[in-house]
Amino acid sequence: MSRTSNHRTVSRRALRREVPGTVALLVDGEDFMAMRSYTSFTFADHAQYLEQMQQFLRSLAAQGVHVTVTLFDPAEYTRYCEDTGQEPDTAVTRTRYTAEVAAFGAAVAYQGQPIDRLIAELMTEVGRRATWEQATRLLARDNGCERCDGGSGGKSHGMFERASYALMRVFDSVGAGVHHLVCSIPAEGEQLIGVLHAECDEHGNVRLAESEALVFCTVLAAGLAIDSPGGMVMRTSRPCEPERVRGWSLHDGWLQPLTEAEVFNAYCTDAATGEPVPPEPGVIYSPGTELLPCAPHTR
Repeated sequence: MSRTSNHRTVSRRALRREVPGTVALLVDGEDFMAMRSYTSFTFADHAQYLEQMQQFLRSLAAQGVHVTVTLFDPAEYTRYCEDTGQEPDTAVTRTRYTAEVAAFGAAVAYQGQPIDRLIAELMTEVGRRATWEQATRLLARDNGCERCDGGSGGKSHGMFERASYALMRVFDSVGAGVHHLVCSIPAEGEQLIGVLHAECDEHGNVRLAESEALVFCTVLAAGLAIDSPGGMVMRTSRPCEPERVRGWSLHDGWLQPLTEAEVFNAYCTDAATGEPVPPEPGVIYSPGTELLPCAPHTR
């Protein structure tokens, strides 16, 4: 091989590492079987398909390519083809659909994790995305908020800022520790749930995942905006201390502290059946902290 050809090969490989890759996964057997109706889809067995996809992902990662994995939904794919007028039984159309889903849908980075863990992470992200979209729709539909100025967009933004402020006040009032928070509001016949994991140090610095915080604050904002009968609980861990649980209800556009008995009842009642559940050993149930209401720029 000449020096020029070798240089070109090295350059192409280097350029390949600069271009990110996107892979869409069929995560369950039913979706896989739905795609088998297309003659251009040549996989025959779902387990083998997942094994081959794992090998493909590893090969891309070995080349230094940053790979994003998203969900391939056959029903959504059918609608995509109908809306765009594209032939569904081609690999080219599937590639275009994958690019669209990766741009606007849920996706996770491939970092060498086993395929089953990758699927679990992807489905968690899909659920988080769906929760965020539903909470955003609730905020957009709310036209009766008197606590924020402006049009409906201004109201939605104002309630999100209010929720973010409330979350920071919770961290300030509870202090250092590893905190696990769950905000739950009834919406459209089901419970809309936001989950957040945060670590606070003794100086008031908070470490959290921005994607989790976005969804959590949007759910909380929707609950505050519609004056939902929902609530929020926080479970805190500190070294050499028992875990402590606190709770707040959503009322009159703010977080109102629950009593110790209310927190105990909330944690020790089966949400599905309403039956009592034995308390966890070594867990302290405490009242929610009082929070200074209303961010300075909301009214």
